[in-house]
Amino acid sequence: MSSPAAAPLDLLYSETEEELRTAVRSLLAARCDSAAVLARIEGAEPHDPELWRVLAAGIGTAGLLVPEKLGGQGAGHREAAVVLEELGRAAAPVPYLTSAVLATEILLGCESAESADLLRELAAGSRVCVPALPLTLAPGAPLPAPVRDSGAGSLSGSVGSVADAVCADVLLVLADTGLYAVPADAAGVSRTPLVALDLTRPLATVHLDGAAGTRLADPATARAAIAGALLSGAGLLASEQLGIAEWCLTETVAYLRTRHQFNRPLGSFQAIKHRLARLWLDVASARAAARAAADALATGAADAPLTVAVAQAYCSGVAVRAAEECVQLHGGIGMTWEHPAHLYLKRAKADSLALGTAGHHRGLVADFAELPAP
Repeated sequence: MSSPAAAPLDLLYSETEEELRTAVRSLLAARCDSAAVLARIEGAEPHDPELWRVLAAGIGTAGLLVPEKLGGQGAGHREAAVVLEELGRAAAPVPYLTSAVLATEILLGCESAESADLLRELAAGSRVCVPALPLTLAPGAPLPAPVRDSGAGSLSGSVGSVADAVCADVLLVLADTGLYAVPADAAGVSRTPLVALDLTRPLATVHLDGAAGTRLADPATARAAIAGALLSGAGLLASEQLGIAEWCLTETVAYLRTRHQFNRPLGSFQAIKHRLARLWLDVASARAAARAAADALATGAADAPLTVAVAQAYCSGVAVRAAEECVQLHGGIGMTWEHPAHLYLKRAKADSLALGTAGHHRGLVADFAELPAP
């Protein structure tokens, strides 16, 4: 008997996805414009807790990947990808990727009563949960050495470059005896902020010194759950990178239409037109790659790891190129702190290292395609 045919790839946005986009974009336009983001990253608290409350609980985006039986929306990766596109467009300082995607996927993979309870809280938007793992950890890469469990869930060790740890209520910690949920304000837990390139997604080193945690899974289950979460996170990060590139292209085109030189709009010069045309083609291709990754994850396609690797290998570079073109084609104003172009350049550069570099993902593509090593 022949195997059932795979579901056809769907790169188009559904009506529901477009309605979700409209809701998220309206919220971000009202509460997360460039001036607000710049003001916040200059302060002591880069995250916007009120914006997160409305985004996570008001619109319900925190529970998109959580089944309805656990209080979530029962949606999927395609819907989460739409949210990340809009967050990339706004360079929004909220912990969506780390809490609503990575931590949620890890908890879903644990399949324990304790993880289910935490998932209900995440879906309700009442808590922020962050994996105590380096943001640079990539799918297919060896996991870092776990922290030590000296007995009865007493954890000791350090983990560097943990994204959004400063705003987390709960940390998911991989120990040598399994995965633990550790309250971020528990005794023996400290978080040392690091100087990050992308100030909208701050990094910190998490130190544990005899901290108590709730065991969620055994070591084998924990590692499998983390591996699945890294795959989903990398695939959905491509949608954030797409959002960055789309904002940069749109803003650059708008600027070049209004900025004049020699009594002509800058956008009318042939050399500028060629650069914008190439960038438009890059962004259109990135959209196809990101949508393919989201659809493959949503449908559980057998080739999802390959599709995700292709999306990351391509979208990472497109986001950086679009941000660089945005800064350059804005001229002098693009180099100023007051203009938001630098926010997108820094987010694009930071995203190019998050969850694996483009080079790492190209290596995965070669492995999946069984290409010979160079």
